[in-house]
Amino acid sequence: MGCGKRARPFRAGLLGLALSLTAPQARAGSFSPTGALNDARNGHSAALLPNGKVLVVGGYNGQQTDRLASAELYDPASGTWTLTSSLKLGRTLLTATLLRNGKVLVAGGAISSANSTATCELYDPATGTWTSTGTMLTARNSHTATLLLDGKVLVAAGFNRNQDVDLASAELYDPTTGTWSAADTLATARNAHTATLLFDGRVLVAGGAIGSTFTSHATAELFDPATGSWTSTASMNSARQLHCATLLPNGQVLVTGGISDAIVLPQAELYDPDTGTWRPTESLTQGRTVHNATLLPNGKVLAVAGFNDFSTLTDLNSAELYDPATRNWTPTGALTTTREGQVATLLPSGQVLIVAGFHYNPSTWLSSAELYDSTAGPITLVNPRSLPNGTFQFAFTGAPNATNTVLATTNPTQPLSEWTDLGAAPEFAPGLFLFSDSRPPQSGPKWFYRVRFSQP
Repeated sequence: MGCGKRARPFRAGLLGLALSLTAPQARAGSFSPTGALNDARNGHSAALLPNGKVLVVGGYNGQQTDRLASAELYDPASGTWTLTSSLKLGRTLLTATLLRNGKVLVAGGAISSANSTATCELYDPATGTWTSTGTMLTARNSHTATLLLDGKVLVAAGFNRNQDVDLASAELYDPTTGTWSAADTLATARNAHTATLLFDGRVLVAGGAIGSTFTSHATAELFDPATGSWTSTASMNSARQLHCATLLPNGQVLVTGGISDAIVLPQAELYDPDTGTWRPTESLTQGRTVHNATLLPNGKVLAVAGFNDFSTLTDLNSAELYDPATRNWTPTGALTTTREGQVATLLPSGQVLIVAGFHYNPSTWLSSAELYDSTAGPITLVNPRSLPNGTFQFAFTGAPNATNTVLATTNPTQPLSEWTDLGAAPEFAPGLFLFSDSRPPQSGPKWFYRVRFSQP
């Protein structure tokens, strides 16, 4: 483990608070090839493990009878892939969720062109093996899985190939018992939607498709773990499916691209949880769907590749950056391979790993992988504010899966050993952390905070 030594001061202007945060090294934005996977795959999933390696699992390789059971590990230190134990059941359009205990939960997926599964499996990085865990109440693929603040996993909606129906059901997985229980039902059945954990612990589900016509939704709903219920929130300005949703350091959600009425969208919009409303932001430089949108350590969002045009069956190798401060998109380095359906994982180094996928002309399932090097300035501190109940809150970006311990004092000249340890800041999205302190008074001495991080 390593701890940040250098700090950059910040004065919040709220409650006379001062904070200091560590600063990573800067790099130029570009893509470069890295080791190829053992199996080509699309419709797969990935999870960053506590040891910094990336687990890629499942998918489809173009053979009508083959839904992949294989799983592979990427080692950033060597840039190579090695096979690990295979799933008990091959599947595609699955979810893979890193649990608080360090294991990875794989849930559902399609096992053939006509069948979905409700079965689930757990990967243990310590042993490199898979074990069966509780079966979901409903077979589904193209669903979402969200790790809640209490450590449970919310699975929402999706599609059931066995019955050829879109789903409105949701369920909760409890890692302590290895069992599933029914959750409140969504107001609208949907698949190919997004689900985003918000800073207040609620989950925003947006868009998606329904029916044999694959009609896109503009509707959005919120799941509140405190009440166990869904409530409708404002609809997006554009109906869309197969889009991306990214939680920003200011707590808003950026939605990009997707498909609406067989048109690939360049439009992007922002959801504000404080007001429950959507507003347009600058459009992408290109329409894209089945793409990735990854929050970088500098607070910008990297949109990568995807599908662009139904008439020409065009895939993209372009990438672009969204700056929340200016709300503008700018092109960045191009990928070495055009692709769609790839998965993207933010690594502890700040690089983004782009894995496999598919491209047309000719139809090819990909085994290649690439790394994006972002330009990272000092760790970004965003939206320091005092909530109505007196709680002081700030967000910051850093290495994913890191432990960020917050220290506080009223006397910054004290040695760090005398600062008060307030505990670790929860990670709401890869590399995005939020800290809340209910102790600062509305008046009195200044409070000083320091964030100390350690990586596995």
